[in-house]
Amino acid sequence: MTENEKKKEYLRQYRIHVRRIHRINAEIAELRSMKISPSMNNDGMPHGSSQGDLSGYAAELDRMVSELIKERYVRMVEYQEIVRQIKRLRSENEKDVLFYRYIRGMDWWEIAEKMKFSERQIYRFHGKALVNFRLPEKDVSECQ
Repeated sequence: MTENEKKKEYLRQYRIHVRRIHRINAEIAELRSMKISPSMNNDGMPHGSSQGDLSGYAAELDRMVSELIKERYVRMVEYQEIVRQIKRLRSENEKDVLFYRYIRGMDWWEIAEKMKFSERQIYRFHGKALVNFRLPEKDVSECQ
């Protein structure tokens, strides 16, 4: 893996956490909707409750909410670390391109429009930003 590929992979970590949070939220919403709206039987005959023991549902919901809380915390830590590294760049244009691309998840054309440059110039800023971007130093404790 090249140095630039390592830098891009590092910068993409934040968006990965954002996607995970969206997925967990969708899973929680789906689980809740399954319990809130039980299937209806419109044959006019009385039927027993289809609501069984809710402990399994509650345990699964609790597990997913805990996972969501952990993922939100990791996203916040990743955000702070990545933004801190981006802010170390000298060029405001390079900072903007990396922020819009890797934190906001914007497409190249959106960045060009927002910054009022051509896409070609945005690619140049991105290339220079990657050259000047420094990956954070690993702590000695992380390497062991």
